[in-house]
Amino acid sequence: GQYKGDPTGTVQLTAGAAGDNHFGTKFAAGKAYPFQQISGHRDGFNTQCPGGSLYGQLPAIRSLAGGSVTGLTIASVTGASASGSTYYTRSAVTVGWKATTPAAFVKSYELLVGGKPVATVKGNVTTAAATLALGKHSVQVRATHQSGKVTTSPAATVVAERTAPAFTTKPALTLRTGTVNTAAVPVTLRWKATDTTALKEVRLTAPVARTYGPTTGSASHTAKSGKATAWRMTAYDHAGNTAAASVSGTPVILQETAAKKTGKWASKSSAGYLGGKSLSSSTKNASLSWTFTGRSAAWVVSRASTSGQAYVYVDGKKVATVDLKSSSTKYRDAIWTKSWSSSAKHTVKIVVVGTKGRPALTTDGLVYLK
Repeated sequence: GQYKGDPTGTVQLTAGAAGDNHFGTKFAAGKAYPFQQISGHRDGFNTQCPGGSLYGQLPAIRSLAGGSVTGLTIASVTGASASGSTYYTRSAVTVGWKATTPAAFVKSYELLVGGKPVATVKGNVTTAAATLALGKHSVQVRATHQSGKVTTSPAATVVAERTAPAFTTKPALTLRTGTVNTAAVPVTLRWKATDTTALKEVRLTAPVARTYGPTTGSASHTAKSGKATAWRMTAYDHAGNTAAASVSGTPVILQETAAKKTGKWASKSSAGYLGGKSLSSSTKNASLSWTFTGRSAAWVVSRASTSGQAYVYVDGKKVATVDLKSSSTKYRDAIWTKSWSSSAKHTVKIVVVGTKGRPALTTDGLVYLK
């Protein structure tokens, strides 16, 4: 220990006079007897000192004073983010640790990187900083007890890297099904981000703030019609490297009155319709068509239990048969969508099927994304 003796060992003491101790052991003057390095007064004299309570703790005191540092583990790596059992950082970290041995019995701690000390602190300090070179490192803490015995913690793996994530699929915006309002047009935002080591998350920073996990690649949102909106995203890896990407889009609502009509259509009024009006027809082969330049389109309808069916044509080709029947009444419902990889001129045409027993359909316009 601090006084050059082994607290867990023994020492020979010579009796200065004849006598006995608290336990009845007799000593002859001039004869040597073995004693624990840390002993109680009662071990050599007929006294109760140091008392039963303290005397019972002497084995633990010997262990603390003469043993190694116990319970030594790394508790934190500040400046790094963990993915599984591995920490990732750009370079600088502060390592924190803990031990069950009281600080008074610890002489010093060393921070080891790759088995070599990079920082040394006193026994009452439990953090140390290091700057790591790029690459994978084994980080440990080594404790020196006042007895001189050394303990080393289990290793933590820390990777220092500065390669930024990448958006392998840039953010893209499309229209989706759902209820349409002028202030809230349903859209889907899609992306794909990757990282060479460990992608942590992707954050949407505008027009709203959201955080998505590393495996998420799409999210439902709404956008205001007639307003160009930039959707900005940042990908983060566990080391703190980032990559940014964005996409802009403007939803445009084309009222039913903007459509080219064939056949018989009747105008209907209700506060539930977009702009307060819609067009309805029960005439087989009656049609409405809209021409626009954009990259996504959604047909908006009103639905009820008596609603019929419609054929949908895109650029002259039939692409879908859509059934508007619904057990509950729905207004401003984007029931069908179509998207393209880039903006171009398109024509969407809807044709009344004339479904038997429920031929009517009510259309509330078309939304496209430019």
